[in-house]
Amino acid sequence: MAVSGFEGFEKRLELHFFGDDPTVMDQLDGHKKNKGLLGLRLLDFDSLQLVLRAVQCTVVSAVGNHYFDSYVLSESSLFVYPGKIIIKTCGTTQLLKSVRPLIHHARHLGLSLSSVRYTRGNFIFPESQPFPHTSFKEEVVYLEDSLPKGLRFRKASVMPSKTLTHSWHVFTASTDIDLGDVFTIEICMTELDKASAGKFFRRPADGKSGDSAGKDMTEATGIGSISPSALICDFAFDPCGYSMNGIDGDRYSTIHVTPEDGYSYASFETVASRGDDVARVLKKVAQVFRPATMSVSTTSASREVWGRVASALEPLGLKRRSCAVDEFPATGTVVYQTFSNRRK
Repeated sequence: MAVSGFEGFEKRLELHFFGDDPTVMDQLDGHKKNKGLLGLRLLDFDSLQLVLRAVQCTVVSAVGNHYFDSYVLSESSLFVYPGKIIIKTCGTTQLLKSVRPLIHHARHLGLSLSSVRYTRGNFIFPESQPFPHTSFKEEVVYLEDSLPKGLRFRKASVMPSKTLTHSWHVFTASTDIDLGDVFTIEICMTELDKASAGKFFRRPADGKSGDSAGKDMTEATGIGSISPSALICDFAFDPCGYSMNGIDGDRYSTIHVTPEDGYSYASFETVASRGDDVARVLKKVAQVFRPATMSVSTTSASREVWGRVASALEPLGLKRRSCAVDEFPATGTVVYQTFSNRRK
């Protein structure tokens, strides 16, 4: 924890690997049937814990299905698929120190790094961040030094906004360009409504475990209705704070909340496709947390999704203040929009 308060804004790292097909499939009635998942999921728990120790966080809860493994961390989340790893940490964690050991462990499984994406917002307490997170320039230098030379499509950018407390930092690198039809939505919210934030505080000596208290918060806040078909793994921290990972087939969602007054923060992240009801999800998220300021980053192969963000949020009283667009050769189009309530 920073001396001035807990840093809610997360650092997010996504690593993709290739090698022997990590997914064992067979044909059944003309359709691919999942027979078993290998690849990065073969990493033993002790190895994952060593990586997390370097980052300075631990696993507090876990769940998995046929597609991937999901871990709630003491500082945010980890998702392990056969061919990719997503790790997201808050506070003063040193996330980028996971890059080298993850590449090392994957190499022993016969997998090679094919792409990397690193994103984060503005830190609330930047002076409290340790190396290599003391500046975005330092982070990019550290990443460049940690990655194999074959990742030639590289780009770093800071996407600004008219909201001084929100900007979006993006670094990508890849051996090839392979843009799928799914997109990632990353939402950062600050100045949460006090009544909404108050639901993420535990009563003193409530006698509940973190898992039990987390389930109570999920129900009391309406978080369960954001992705109603998802299996939710939730955890409540003492005396306050909340984390949730949702699993829905091969899709994930995740929420993290730092509710303290003066530096309250919440994040929501998920993957979606063109046919998904993105507007409904965005509305639910905004209604659960009722933030004064909200930023939404969408990463996809096209720009078409960005208009659906504003049309979902503006009827709720969140006015779009800025919109920045940038093209990343390894990722596609990143559209970064900021919103604030009309009273601001």
